[in-house]
Amino acid sequence: MSDQTRCPSVLSSKLNPYEVALQQFRAAADILELGEEYRKQLEIPMRVMTVAIPVRVDDGRIEVFVGHRVQHNDARGPFKGGIRYHPQVTLDEVKALAMWMTWKTAVVDIPFGGAKGGVQCDPKKMSDNEIERLTRRYAYMVSKILGPYTDVPAPDVYTEAKHMTWFYDTYSQVVGHSEPAVITGKPVIVWGSPGRNEATGRGTVITAVEAAKKLGIDVRGATVAIQGYGNAGSHAARIIAEEHGAKIIAVSDSKGGIYNSDGLNPFKVLEHKKRTGSVVGFDGSRSISNDELLELDVDILIPAALEEVITRENADRIRAKIIVEAANGPTTPEADEKLYEKGIVVVPDILANAGGVTVSYFEWVQGVTRMRWTLDEVRSRLKEKMIDAFEDVYGISKEKKINMRKAAMVLAVQRVVDAIKARGIWP
Repeated sequence: MSDQTRCPSVLSSKLNPYEVALQQFRAAADILELGEEYRKQLEIPMRVMTVAIPVRVDDGRIEVFVGHRVQHNDARGPFKGGIRYHPQVTLDEVKALAMWMTWKTAVVDIPFGGAKGGVQCDPKKMSDNEIERLTRRYAYMVSKILGPYTDVPAPDVYTEAKHMTWFYDTYSQVVGHSEPAVITGKPVIVWGSPGRNEATGRGTVITAVEAAKKLGIDVRGATVAIQGYGNAGSHAARIIAEEHGAKIIAVSDSKGGIYNSDGLNPFKVLEHKKRTGSVVGFDGSRSISNDELLELDVDILIPAALEEVITRENADRIRAKIIVEAANGPTTPEADEKLYEKGIVVVPDILANAGGVTVSYFEWVQGVTRMRWTLDEVRSRLKEKMIDAFEDVYGISKEKKINMRKAAMVLAVQRVVDAIKARGIWP
């Protein structure tokens, strides 16, 4: 999922993201009464690679960056997960995200496991040439554990199609032949998929619409606030407004937010952001903070920034009827419980933002088969996958009287454990 404007990073939080991921897994494991042997297999990543990445920067100096690739579990298929560039990337963050990817691919029932990559750098302070050299060196250093049937990366925070193209080209040079299926999120011209760029936002909207139906909320005219106006957030705003008639009343990015009770034009807001570097200062809006946006009285709240923005400190002040998590891990476990008690439906990240990895799967299939799908085909297949997954999770939530995150985790963990049992242990 290429994303997104950033809110405060995970390092500013008191919570360790890996501990959050473990808490969520253990809660599902308790419900499923999993044995210790499965708990240990799924709590510990199958492989962790940390590399020192030397890069010659534009002034001739050599800087060394730290990069990670964590492969959590491949019982259901090749490892799958994005690569993020951020100055505060940590190994624990990458481990958490890799685990979440295992659950995400299982929830939408695609034949992948979970992985994640990250490089600790500040791409905003680097030239394109420096970022290309960093990307190619990182790709070379982790290439020995990647492959179209082994581990298939994708974009994430501060990475996008051009980074994936450099990665694809570097890997192809290493193995001696063109291999477009080694990575997803590429431009269509080099075996990317139509609809991949919008996929995370579109999947978010599909689940938001389904949740609204369950609550009897008409999305046409429903009020929406979106924290984070990068790839996922801006596409979600466009799609829910243009195709479903919702009213976007607030959006934000790392520099602040904007509000207009009469509604914001998502296209014009995006043009303003591209022109000025932020949504802040958009004509006809008033400024609000990211914290204020989260607490607005809206029908649908879409957190599309970084982790842990809805916490036990602000959960009591959240007034949205539905929260749809376009970001990874925006809600802490304590906040989850408070929101559930208040009757707020939270569509969890491993379901809500799985549109990106689902269309990545479609791209992988197209790369492996060298067959091209149309945009309409991709959108239709995505909608079918997301609705099926939503209904599965919602059904478990109602049956077991648990919130949707626990329901999604129960579904995902059960599917992974079933695959482990079926495959057995070798030798």
